[in-house]
Amino acid sequence: MTALALAVLRAMGWLPLPLLRAVGAALGLLVYALGRRRRHVTQVNLALCYPQMDMAARGRLARQVFVRYVQALLDRSWLWHRDASVVRARVQVTGAVGQALATDRPVIFFVPHFVGLDAGGCGLGLHFPRHLHAIITPQRNAVVEAWIGQGRRRFGNITQWRREAGVKPLLRALQKGDVLHLSPDMNFGTEESIFVPFYGVPAATVPSLSRFARLSGARVHALVTRMTAEGYVVEIGPAWDDFPSEDPVADTALMNQRLAALIDAMPDQYFWPHQRFKSRPPGEAPVY
Repeated sequence: MTALALAVLRAMGWLPLPLLRAVGAALGLLVYALGRRRRHVTQVNLALCYPQMDMAARGRLARQVFVRYVQALLDRSWLWHRDASVVRARVQVTGAVGQALATDRPVIFFVPHFVGLDAGGCGLGLHFPRHLHAIITPQRNAVVEAWIGQGRRRFGNITQWRREAGVKPLLRALQKGDVLHLSPDMNFGTEESIFVPFYGVPAATVPSLSRFARLSGARVHALVTRMTAEGYVVEIGPAWDDFPSEDPVADTALMNQRLAALIDAMPDQYFWPHQRFKSRPPGEAPVY
């Protein structure tokens, strides 16, 4: 059944993009209506992070979050299966590309979980010549795992590492002048995390961005991919000249602060269905 679903998805990649996005919008609203658990998580997250927004506005935003998520899922039909010329025409890379290429120092891209994350990976592979390394979380379904892995490695020179590989191979790659594609904005439990504010709410956050930057001497650039009517725009932000410091807690709090500013620019494209506040500080009640 999984292989059949992926075959259908691949065939959908030949649809005109406006039609594919329209199908994604309809399916997104259906998933919102039927996905009670993910809908609840999204609504709780939005209430915690946007308490100033009235309930009706949060409801509209939550529905749009599901629309964007499904549209991005369907876009993998052409991102991972159409000719490179199609992807190159629909995915543009902008911003501080020259700065990220010109530096002699290692580079870390801070890549939050916006729905266009995989489109950004394709854009980098096509337009960015440096060797990229990324940390992945394996999928439970072997067929899906193989499909995702092949899609994410399709363009460019990309090496994927499982989380259990540890820090050493990634530090060696950075010290060689390679680039690390890092997405530490999820809840990975409390074992290696610290609690710092995210929209003013304590959130278990892995301080890996500060750690890798400090140990390797790398420059950090935010990398955000925005879904547009024509495809995607990948924007590499300017280097964070004030990062890292000698305080990983302060660095991680600053990372979350800057992440919130990026989300505020396009809140409907962030992955709010994730249980970002699942881990709670000692003594605090669960939120979900």
